[in-house]
Amino acid sequence: MHGSLGLKSVGLVPRTSRVLNATEPTVALKERAFVVYLSDMPTCRICTQNYPLNQFVSGNGPRYQVCVRCAVDNDLVDPEDAPQLYSDDLVKARVSLFSRRYRMWISILFGWFLYLTLGREIELWSSVFLVVLMISTLAAPVLHFLGYARFNAELAKLTP
Repeated sequence: MHGSLGLKSVGLVPRTSRVLNATEPTVALKERAFVVYLSDMPTCRICTQNYPLNQFVSGNGPRYQVCVRCAVDNDLVDPEDAPQLYSDDLVKARVSLFSRRYRMWISILFGWFLYLTLGREIELWSSVFLVVLMISTLAAPVLHFLGYARFNAELAKLTP
C-alpha cells in the first residue's frame, strides 16, 4: 500500500495500539509523529490527576483507574495494603528535607534582591552585605555538591 502526497511518496504501515492492546492494524504514516500514549500516565477517575502507573491500585470495578490516595480516602483500600502511599508524616519529612536542601539558594536569591533594591543606599552596610553575598554565592554550589550524598541517603530512607 503506497500513496503519494504532493511530490513526496508516503508509505502506510500497520501499527497496533499500545493502549487498547488491539490486534487489528491501524494505518499510520512512516514519518515520525508525536503520539501520546495514555498508558504511561493514566488519569485517576476520582481526582482527575495524572500519575505514573505504579501510583494506581490494581483491580476491576470501583478500584479501576483510581490512584492510591483516592482509594485510601474512599475506603477502597486499607493503608497497609498500599505500600506506595505517602503518609502525612512522610510527606512532611520529605518537604522538610527538600526545603533544607534548597533554602540556601532561596536565601541567596532573596539577599541579592534586597541588595539590588535597598542595600546599595546604606554606606557601610552595603559593602559588607555585598561581600557576604559574593562569598555565599561562590560557596553555595560547593556546599550543594558536597551535600548530595547525604541528601540522597536521607531521601532513600523517606521513600516507601
